[in-house]
Amino acid sequence: MANIGFIGTGIMGLPMAQNLANAGHQLFVSTHRSPVPAELAGAEGCASPAEVARAAEFIILMVPDTPQVEEVLFGDNGIAEGLSRGKVVIDMSSISPLATKDFARRVNDLGAEYLDAPVSGGEVGAKAGTLSIMVGGSEETFARARPLFDIMGQNITLVGGNGDGQTAKVANQIIVALNIQAVSEALLFASKAGADPARVREALMGGFASSKILEVHGERMVKGTFNPGFRIKLHQKDLNLALSGARELALNLPNTALAQQNFSTCVALGGGDWDHSAMIRALEHMANHSIRDES
Repeated sequence: MANIGFIGTGIMGLPMAQNLANAGHQLFVSTHRSPVPAELAGAEGCASPAEVARAAEFIILMVPDTPQVEEVLFGDNGIAEGLSRGKVVIDMSSISPLATKDFARRVNDLGAEYLDAPVSGGEVGAKAGTLSIMVGGSEETFARARPLFDIMGQNITLVGGNGDGQTAKVANQIIVALNIQAVSEALLFASKAGADPARVREALMGGFASSKILEVHGERMVKGTFNPGFRIKLHQKDLNLALSGARELALNLPNTALAQQNFSTCVALGGGDWDHSAMIRALEHMANHSIRDES
């Protein structure tokens, strides 16, 4: 059993940490922002990320964005102050691939190891321990951390070196956003044409159009259950990484840009904290038509 530091116990991080604790690992949680969650009763509280790093062999981060990762790693009383040779930092947040390479170099210079290991699968996958985990780092460090990944996920892939895991996650978020857009357009078309979108979804589930997005998020769209899940504002952050990266690479990602604009419409409607399946609300707004009976 390992001593594991876990920083970031939000919608995704909390069930991931619970799965590690339920497997018998000892958790250390920083209390510099909030107390130890009641769901992690066996975890030990530490006053700062630096104390977490001193106590743990593996230090896992699951925070919202690149600036938060940098602050937790290298800010005052940050993880870097508690690192020593042999410790492993595992960033499971979704952040900039370029910043990740810099963070990894700085951690390696302190004698510790670094893995970027962003995840896909949402809150459902985090709770079930079935996340897809895309890892960047050395094969040796990946092998050390693999037993922990096996507790939190199922589809676990060492993509390449540091930064490559984050690159894979950006690619994942492009595909997810465009699938949500496709399902939204299809169900809106069906409803506007007079068909029952719930039955259309059921019919499509048996054909080539079937997908996890149609199964899970299509049902959310039909029922109007848009509590997160995965918040629109966080998916926007990921698409910003895709679009800024595309500019640096001289790429045109037209459909990604359109999906981002649809998310921006949702934010303008007050939906930054809606589940990303609520993209359909942007299309419904432009069509002046809802696929649900909301009378």
